Amino acid sequence: MNSLGAASTRFGFELFKKLKKTEDGNAFFSPVGISTAIGMILLGAQGNTARQLQKVFYSEKDTESSREKAEEKVQRHTEEIHHQFQKFLTEINKPTSDYELSIANRLFGEKTYLFFQKYLDYVEKYYLATLEPVDFLNAADESRKKINSWVERQTNGKIKDLFPDGSLDSSSKLVLVNTVYFKGQWDREFKKEDTREEQFWLNKTTSKPVQMMKQRHSFNFTYLEGLQAKILGIPYKNNDLSMFLLLPDDIDGLEKIIDRITPELLIEWTSPGHMEEKNVSVHLPRFQVEKTYNLKDALGAMGITDAFRENQADFSGMSAGSRLYIKEFRHKSFVVVTEEGTEAAAATGGTMGITSIPNYENFHCNHPFLFFIRHNESNSILFFGQVSSP
Repeated sequence: MNSLGAASTRFGFELFKKLKKTEDGNAFFSPVGISTAIGMILLGAQGNTARQLQKVFYSEKDTESSREKAEEKVQRHTEEIHHQFQKFLTEINKPTSDYELSIANRLFGEKTYLFFQKYLDYVEKYYLATLEPVDFLNAADESRKKINSWVERQTNGKIKDLFPDGSLDSSSKLVLVNTVYFKGQWDREFKKEDTREEQFWLNKTTSKPVQMMKQRHSFNFTYLEGLQAKILGIPYKNNDLSMFLLLPDDIDGLEKIIDRITPELLIEWTSPGHMEEKNVSVHLPRFQVEKTYNLKDALGAMGITDAFRENQADFSGMSAGSRLYIKEFRHKSFVVVTEEGTEAAAATGGTMGITSIPNYENFHCNHPFLFFIRHNESNSILFFGQVSSP
C-alpha cells in the first residue's frame, strides 16, 4: 500500500515527464493539488473510469495482482485513498504562525442538476468541499466569473482567470476546483546585500543576467555520483516544509538525466538517511514562474482516457443516469522565490553514492535545475518545477 506522499511524488514526476514532451522551458505545477482534484472525481467514478483514475494513486503492480478480485480491490484502495486525503487536508490546513499554507476545494454545480446526496456528503467528509449551486444554464459567464473570483481569493490574488472566456457554457454541469497556496520564509534568509547580478546559462552558448542570491551555511546535501548531479534541501521556518533543488554538474545536464530519475529514487535521495548536513555555499537566482496547463492530453498519455470521453465516462456515482464526462482539466500555478522565502499558488480545475569534499560544498544554480517543495511530515510534494530561464 503506497502512502499518499509516495503517490503524489510518483504522479508528479510522471506528469512532469509527459508535460516536458509538449512544452520546453520552465515548468511548475502542484502534484498534490491535481491529485486532490482527481480524488474528488474518483469518488464519483465507477467501472473502468475508476480503475484508470486509480493509476494516479497506485502503481501497476498494486492493481495488477489478484485480478479475480479487481472490483473489490479497487473499492478498498479507493476508500483508503479518500481516508488519507481527509487526514492530510485536515493536518495541512491547521493554522500556524510560521508560514501560510492552505488547500481548498469547492464544487460548483448547475442548480437544476441533481447530484447524489451521498456523493456530496462524501466529498465534504473526505475533501472538506461543499457544493455551491450556480446557473450554468442561463448565466454561464457570470458563473465562470464567480468561480474565478473564489480561486483568486483562495490564492491571495495570485491565480487569476483559471477559467478563460468561453470555457464554461450552458452544457456545463459541475466544476471541481482545488487551490493550493503557500507563503513561507526561509529558516535562514538570504541577505539582500549579498545578492549580485550574475549570468545564468540557458545552454552552453547562451546566458542571461539574473539576480543571484547567496549564502553559506549548513544544509542537507547529497552528491549523486552516478548522475553527476547534487541535491540540496533548504528548510522553511520551523522545518515543516523544505525546498529541494536538483542541480546537474553540466550546464546542459538536466535534459540528459531526467529520464534516468525515477520517483522512487527522488524519495530515496531526499530521505533523512541519504542526505548529510554539510557546509554549503549556495547561489540561487531569484525566480518567478507562472504556468497554465490543460492537462487532458498529459493525463490521457498516463492512461486516464475514459473520463474525458462522452460515451465512455462512468460517473454514475455522482448522479442518476449520469452522462457526465470531463470536458477539460485546467491547472494554473505561480511561484516566486526571493531572499525572504517563497510564495507559491496553484489551482486545478537505483541508489547512487554520496561523495564528500572537504571544507564546503558549492551549489551554484547558474544553469537549469529542478526544484520541489515538500511537506515533510506527510512526505507530500506540494509543488514541482523546472527552472530553465529565471
